[in-house]
Amino acid sequence: MKTVFGFGERVAGFEVPVLNEREVRAAAGILFFFALVSFMNAWLMGNFRLTQIFVIAFLIDFTIRIFVNPRFSPSMILGRFAVRKQAPEWTGAPQKRFAWAVGFALAVVMFYLIVINNVIGPINLFVCVVCLTLMFFESAFGICLACKAYNAFSDNRARHCPGGVCGVEARHDSQKLGLAHALVVALFVGAVGFIGVRGFPSAEAVAAPSQPAAGTASADECTPPDWAVAMGHAEKWKLHHNCN
Repeated sequence: MKTVFGFGERVAGFEVPVLNEREVRAAAGILFFFALVSFMNAWLMGNFRLTQIFVIAFLIDFTIRIFVNPRFSPSMILGRFAVRKQAPEWTGAPQKRFAWAVGFALAVVMFYLIVINNVIGPINLFVCVVCLTLMFFESAFGICLACKAYNAFSDNRARHCPGGVCGVEARHDSQKLGLAHALVVALFVGAVGFIGVRGFPSAEAVAAPSQPAAGTASADECTPPDWAVAMGHAEKWKLHHNCN
């Protein structure tokens, strides 16, 4: 029977505890989805209830990961279920624990600010963006940004990194990028931007027919709430409420 408390799996051939990178990425993707939904709900609608709930859930999840065992983390369980038919890809557990400690610290900060004190402002936005960025890179690219700082704070260098990036290996020709690739991406972005600007009417033109008659909205109705002003969201709030 496996012990309840622990961090990482002991697998033959690996000198350090390891975690299944496929489960880790799946769990990061699950958390990223709910984090993005709660963030956009707060940013666009001014409803921070979902954000408060997510922060509490995130903090509980990471507390279990770090102080109990990743095997019992709810998001890791769901991730394990999602990739249960895929072959494990083992990655070093020590650097993951460091990275998750960073996530735990951010969760504690958000819990103190938005759950306990109901603080709404730029600092919340910054922490949310950092969390979303870390989870997006982990789930989308398999790149653990916080893991990259592990070597700077530990005497033992990270081992068994996803994709073998810890080792020094020559890239295959198919992996190399050049000027032609950069040019393709630049032309693609430029073409999409041109289509977006020239191919469709502006948001103001689309909204114009539905605008209320002049003078129908009172000054009080078009006064942004404090939370919108604190987030620098005042102008967008006015746009959503048809205030010029």
